[in-house]
Amino acid sequence: MSNSPKAPVRVLIGKPGLDGHDRGAKVVARALRDAGMEVIYTGLHQTPKMIVTSAIQEDVDCLGMSILSGAHMTLFSEVLKLLHDQDAEDIIVFGGGIIPDEDAKALKSQGVKELFPPGTSTQEIVTWIEKNVKPKR
Repeated sequence: MSNSPKAPVRVLIGKPGLDGHDRGAKVVARALRDAGMEVIYTGLHQTPKMIVTSAIQEDVDCLGMSILSGAHMTLFSEVLKLLHDQDAEDIIVFGGGIIPDEDAKALKSQGVKELFPPGTSTQEIVTWIEKNVKPKR
C-alpha cells in the first residue's frame, strides 16, 4: 500500500469566444486552487480548438468553461466534438454562465456534466468536482 499523497485533480478553466467578462472564471479558478486542485486558466478570447488543445496537452481531468456571451450552444458543442475527435472524451466538461434551462438540458444531453448559473457559490463548484472528478494519475 502506498503512503504517497493522492494526486490533485487537474482543471482547465477556459474562456471561449469574444466575451471579455472573466472575473467569475478567475474567482472559480482561485477557489479551485485554494481547494488543492491544479488549475490552468487559459485567459480570454480562446477558441474551442485552443481550449481542447490546452486541455489535452495539460492532461487535465476536467474542463470548465465560462460563457456569458449567449454562444453557449455553439461553444460547448464544438468543445465536445473536438474532445471526441481527439479521443479525449475522458475529460469531464462543466461550465457556467447565463444558460437558459432548456439549453442546459440540451447541453447535458450532449455530454456537459454540470452547469453552474451566476450566483453559484464557489464551494458548491468545489464540492461537485470533488464528488464527480477523479484524478487520472
